[in-house]
Amino acid sequence: MSQHATAEPARTPAAHGWPQALAAVLAGYLAMIVTAVLGLWASGATGLPDGAFPQVVAAVVVLAVGGSVEVAGDAGEIARSDAALDALPLSVTVVGALVAAALFLRPLRRRAVAGAPELAGWALRIAVLWLVCLGVLAAVARHTFTIEFDDPTGGLIGDVFGATPRVGFRTEVPQTLVIGLLWLAGVLALALLVSRGAPLPPRLLRFQEAVRPAAYAMVALLLATLAIGVVIGIVVAATRGHAAETLAVILLGLPNLMWLALTVGLGTGWEGTVKGPFGLPMPQLLDEVLRTGDLATLDLGALTERDARAWWLLVVAALLVFGAAFLMAVRSSARVRPWQHALRMAVALALTLTAVSLLARVSAHFGLSLLGIGDLGGDLGGEVSLRPMLWQAFLLGAGWGLVSGFLCGLLATRFRHHGEAPPAPRP
Repeated sequence: MSQHATAEPARTPAAHGWPQALAAVLAGYLAMIVTAVLGLWASGATGLPDGAFPQVVAAVVVLAVGGSVEVAGDAGEIARSDAALDALPLSVTVVGALVAAALFLRPLRRRAVAGAPELAGWALRIAVLWLVCLGVLAAVARHTFTIEFDDPTGGLIGDVFGATPRVGFRTEVPQTLVIGLLWLAGVLALALLVSRGAPLPPRLLRFQEAVRPAAYAMVALLLATLAIGVVIGIVVAATRGHAAETLAVILLGLPNLMWLALTVGLGTGWEGTVKGPFGLPMPQLLDEVLRTGDLATLDLGALTERDARAWWLLVVAALLVFGAAFLMAVRSSARVRPWQHALRMAVALALTLTAVSLLARVSAHFGLSLLGIGDLGGDLGGEVSLRPMLWQAFLLGAGWGLVSGFLCGLLATRFRHHGEAPPAPRP
């Protein structure tokens, strides 16, 4: 036999080795960076002093994956400043999660089963490279700004007493790496739960019939809500102007607004306040409600008192929930009873509303006091806060899930089921 005939066939490279992991990680971060750059550009952040735009972009990406960015103020010897920020740019978060999940699943498609060591090894490669990139971004995300304010002395306070207010930000690197790793683990786990074509270890196959249709329906519910928000944003930008501001909201905080609207439409209340010159990138109606007192309640009743059209939030939210329940039912096995649909939908929706309520909360303030005059607020500062009533979100989610799951479970019996359950054992 010839040498070519006896030679062993060449080995094909692994479908999910280090090069593929690096490509997936870089694609995920690139998608987030591009989204953050476009959103900050639309908001006018390119004009930040001292060339701070790259550092702000890095900080936005760090925040998007749950990282910790500390805000600190300094106003010299005779002044005191205070600043804090706790908010997620969820548009950047969603883009990064979708890209990372898609590229994590890509090498695993068209397979029914994968061993736990194989999945763990593939996820570990992505996690190691993800943390390296996150550490680089966390190191870059730091800067200090000088705050301009009206000085009645014509600059004497700032020049003589050194009371020029400054505010800066920096990343808490260890905490950011831990939270970023947990964020990535959640994204990859959710990707395996949602995708029908993703393989699972043999020991987990018995859970896929109960979990996968519900997980898929919840992701579809949240993405459908965002799609409605994009359409609304485009219409607003085309008919009412302010296209740049609207684009900034879409690229940075669309889920913050739309998932807030979804929970409010289902009856969940929020508590919050808006004080000073700062505000949230939200419709004027919401801003008015939050400025009514020290701690205002934002719910469907408060909105409809000022604009009766707010009742449409209830209609749209109900349609979205029933659509998700029907989608879950038709993707489940025909052996699943309506009451089982109801229980699964209740658990899934309660957990989903609780999770998005936690993600969409906002807390930010900045204040300055000169010579003991002022309370770190007023004209030299501001405060924005928005906190969910989590118990309402959980209980209302369970209630809506029970009703929609049962009714759509009955309705789905008239349609073809595409369940993932293995065939029943032979007698």
